[in-house]
Amino acid sequence: MSDFEVHHQLLNDCTDVGDAVLCRVLLMNDSRFPWLILVPRINGLRDLHELPVEHRSSLFNEIESASNAVKELIDADKINVAALGNQVPQLHVHVIGRLETDEAWPGPVWGVGKLVPYEHRVQQNMIEFVRATMRLLS
Repeated sequence: MSDFEVHHQLLNDCTDVGDAVLCRVLLMNDSRFPWLILVPRINGLRDLHELPVEHRSSLFNEIESASNAVKELIDADKINVAALGNQVPQLHVHVIGRLETDEAWPGPVWGVGKLVPYEHRVQQNMIEFVRATMRLLS
């Protein structure tokens, strides 16, 4: 996993939070929706079914951990989990906290309204919270 690289589009849209056992954890820089992205640190994966069987339980556990962190962070009404990859070919899993009062509810968050970047201090607080809650390695 040492030669692992995150796709440039994810790096443009997100802030690095740290590493779990399998995945690099990123925070989408859109304050309207608390949104983590998990990227398995295995190069060459595009779709979920390509993940080697020995890593599948780790991914599920990390999705659960990210979901719990987002739920606790905003007391989310719903946690959406998706692995789409239509725009970014690298396998990544979205974990999005939804509130019935958010501007996209009940539809999907993609393409709704204009992105609102986090204020620096708020973003740092979220990163620290996620690192502690998910017990990230870095």
